[in-house]
Amino acid sequence: MNVGWIIGRIRIDRLPDNRGIPVIGCSTIILRRVGNTPAFMSPSDSHMLERSDLPEYLTEIVIVIISLGLYAFIKLTGEVINGETTGFDQQLLLMMRNPGNLADPAGPAWLEVIVRDLTALGGVITLGMLTLAVCGYFLLQHKPRMSLFVLLSIAGGSLFNSLLKEFFERPRPDLVPHSTAAAMSSFPSGHAMMSAVAFLTLGALLAHASSKLSIKLYILGWSLLLTLLVGVSRVYLGVHWPTDIIAGWIAGGVWALLSLLASRWFVSGSATS
Repeated sequence: MNVGWIIGRIRIDRLPDNRGIPVIGCSTIILRRVGNTPAFMSPSDSHMLERSDLPEYLTEIVIVIISLGLYAFIKLTGEVINGETTGFDQQLLLMMRNPGNLADPAGPAWLEVIVRDLTALGGVITLGMLTLAVCGYFLLQHKPRMSLFVLLSIAGGSLFNSLLKEFFERPRPDLVPHSTAAAMSSFPSGHAMMSAVAFLTLGALLAHASSKLSIKLYILGWSLLLTLLVGVSRVYLGVHWPTDIIAGWIAGGVWALLSLLASRWFVSGSATS
């Protein structure tokens, strides 16, 4: 890279002094570095660079949360294997059924239709189309590294969920009839985990790119709400034990946080490429 100064955006004004004689003034210029050389940039660009990385204290908090999540997942898994959660699972599953007819989910008929629509939000087709749409957006923004990162993050989470299911091979609930079709084993829930992986990862990236706290909370709030609704819908439809959902939420949340940490290197790499 050639060494030199790059002038970003400078506004020159002619301002009268106290004697009425015009003098030249200029707006404040913000200094940055391009590669190893300093250059000038606009204030909005400087804010974007400040948001391209996580503060050190926030990184440490994320690492602590990931550690706690891993511990919670391992502990929950041990309790499930030992049968310690059987009573809890059965009680919550029966609470969402009509006591007089276990084949009928609790509530009016229209509620079951809504829940079916909600559970589809965590399906392979919906999340796959969402992932491709976001990847295409980043490609149109000339950010191929970020597009690749999103694809690898979501696809990696899906592969990890499949490996966990194959490893544990927990049967689906047989306590109540299933109100929708379901494939593969039960633990951890694929819908719960993948909705957490997709919605939380994409939501965290969008929130991290915003400078306003209200927008951050708005995006993260919707990401959490969608993740929770998808998970609850699986228990309501009788295709998962509640602990399957909890394990899926934990595993998906941990994967999303790991993806957020990994995005630091993708963003910094795309910024210097």
